[in-house]
Amino acid sequence: MADEIRAEMVANVWKVVAHQGDTVAEGDTLVILESMKMEIPVVAETDGTLAELAVNEGDVVQEGDLIAVIG
Repeated sequence: MADEIRAEMVANVWKVVAHQGDTVAEGDTLVILESMKMEIPVVAETDGTLAELAVNEGDVVQEGDLIAVIG
């Protein structure tokens, strides 16, 4: 079953750390968001393979936007 990672707030995608196809473990950082001069890591919630990365550096995400899918 795929696990969708969604944005919890409006933010800029400051840095993409993981890439599609990477094997990730629970707690691994996928991307780093920036909001109000704070860096917020978005982490994998389960072990698996990063099936989809829906954002690029410089993108703006809204609350609820898809960031990644772990399969």
